Amino acid sequence: MSWLRALKATARSGLTVERRRLEPLAALRAAVGLALVVGASLALFGVGVAVSSAFGAFQAAIATFQRSWRPRPTLALASGTSLAVSTFLGYLTGAHVALFLALLALWTFLAGLAWATGPTTGIIASSNVAIMLVTVTLPTSVADAAGHAAMIAVGGLVQAALIVLVPIRRWGAQRDALADALAAEADYARRLRHDPYAPFDPVPLMTARSAAAVSPRQARRRPAELHGARGLAERIRPVLASLADPAVGVPDGGPQRDRVRELLAAAGAVLDTAAHAVRHGRPATIPPAALAVLRTPDTGTVLTGPARRAAARLAALLEDVVETATPTDRAGVGEPRERPSLLSLLPVAARTVRGELRPASPVFRHAVRVTAVVTGGYAIGAALPLGHGYWAPMAAVMAMRPDFTQTYSRSVARFCGTLLGVALATGVVQAAHPGRYTSAALAVACAFGMYLLMRTGYAVAQVCVSAYVVFLLGMGGAEWTQTVPERVVLTLLGGVLAMVAYAVYPAWETPRLRTRLADWLAADGRYAACVVAHYADPAARGPEAVRRTLLATRDARVAWQEAVERAAHEPVRHRGLSRAAAAGAGDALAQLGRVAMLMEAHLPDRDAAPVPAAAALAEALRLATEQGARAVRERRVPAWDGVREALARWDAGTVPDPVVRNGGRLLLEALDALSEALDERRVEEGRVEERRVEGRRGG
Repeated sequence: MSWLRALKATARSGLTVERRRLEPLAALRAAVGLALVVGASLALFGVGVAVSSAFGAFQAAIATFQRSWRPRPTLALASGTSLAVSTFLGYLTGAHVALFLALLALWTFLAGLAWATGPTTGIIASSNVAIMLVTVTLPTSVADAAGHAAMIAVGGLVQAALIVLVPIRRWGAQRDALADALAAEADYARRLRHDPYAPFDPVPLMTARSAAAVSPRQARRRPAELHGARGLAERIRPVLASLADPAVGVPDGGPQRDRVRELLAAAGAVLDTAAHAVRHGRPATIPPAALAVLRTPDTGTVLTGPARRAAARLAALLEDVVETATPTDRAGVGEPRERPSLLSLLPVAARTVRGELRPASPVFRHAVRVTAVVTGGYAIGAALPLGHGYWAPMAAVMAMRPDFTQTYSRSVARFCGTLLGVALATGVVQAAHPGRYTSAALAVACAFGMYLLMRTGYAVAQVCVSAYVVFLLGMGGAEWTQTVPERVVLTLLGGVLAMVAYAVYPAWETPRLRTRLADWLAADGRYAACVVAHYADPAARGPEAVRRTLLATRDARVAWQEAVERAAHEPVRHRGLSRAAAAGAGDALAQLGRVAMLMEAHLPDRDAAPVPAAAALAEALRLATEQGARAVRERRVPAWDGVREALARWDAGTVPDPVVRNGGRLLLEALDALSEALDERRVEEGRVEERRVEGRRGG
């Protein structure tokens, strides 16, 4: 993709407004907390302290809207406390330009590295740097700076207290995550009726798994319906796929296929009902038609073999889902997934950050870029005769992200949102000349708009943020001519610096696609080998090993998909993996994982008869995929001779289980499809032949 097309694509994505479900009550609670802090500070301590406390409460509320399963009060306290420390240290060095720049560089570099631990930490750390640049200009003495820092921390404390005292949809995020997973399963069941090979996006299940991790205190308070339904949904997915797939299920046509379609439709209705019950905390009422299909005794006579086993297992699992998803007063069943405390995660976070301290790391490159831009932007802004020079680095640090697309889209969105927000706020200031308390009220109203609309688009949020800052600074009597023009110009300067920095010192995802693909291949191979090995010795292996490899496969698949999405908008040519090859390879590995999942749906019990021939296939799969992953990284086409030989030995002997025989054949077909997709020469020859045939037809 050329630079011009990349810029157009990122600009469009930055200005996109999405239709998302709004949370007006949560936004109102955050705005009320901000109003309490600003009003009390303004009445008791004056404008300067009010502005500082307003930034603390504003940022603490933003932190609670981030996608995190941590308790919201914890996020508010962490945001307010870290911002208070940043502001106080910044003021202590503010009188010495060189010392302040050194502190700013260190703080910004650490904020850049914080993205290694997750987007929530990265956003909070980046926001601390941005707000620190403003708040360090407000105090006039060390004691005054300590007071400002204390009020910033109080702002976070107030927001945390409101979340505890005024709970809104308690466990709402966890309910939504589980309901989305069940709804995704329902949609999958309906699509399988018409397409037995329909793909399934595992992200909703992964999100629900993350949401299910709780602390011991949360485990005692969690509603019972949030505990077991996720595990059942995980087990239903392979059963649905195996029931629909012709290779291990029923033929494409005939009475058996008609019955399978009826079962899939009933499963979709039941799962939708369970999703609604979980989301709203209401009893699940199963549609009578779906209940009749699942309980009819004719299914056992119409279906045979693996399909009959899958149908019986599906009916049992769906009954368990409905029972589990219905709200009850009983205590949670079983051991919950325990979430470690923040303190226990500090060593893990330190190791994660230390692992990113290498020049090839995208996070390290982001930290270097943002440090150079913030310190350079601060120096340039201070040298320009515009005043408010901190706006340039503040705009840059809030726009910059570790990847190209978000950095460029946010830079464009921030400038456009700033321009519109400042224009609207300026019009109000010029027309109404609001006083101190009126400006504070307008600032709170803008904050409410930002909290309400922040998930619909970055540009929309920036309109509200820009107006919020104008009204907030207007409390001190600052004329619009002293703030607005400088803010627009310096925001543009910050965005340009962010874009230039990424172009000069990039961290392109395109060259790393082969590594991501190799990781996915290795994970898929371990998963398939573990499933096949279970057939060889059911008594020695439990489902826990299969579960671990499945989770690793999902992580690798999502990492690959995210890398492909980021690479799609990068202005670089492919280096060893074209877009067509990436698409074909992704489809092949998705099929490899799908076949392993089909075989997982029919895993034998511990007392089942073993299939000795499956052991050789499992070992061949493990070795071949490990070597294949190495070949992909080294830009070679992988070969699957070991797997082919293991299957050839089956033809000479007997493998009684049809699921194992058909599954092994499908696994080899998926691996061969991967090699064909990675053979760029064969792909190019095919394109040339297609163009030649089309030319003959046209002639």
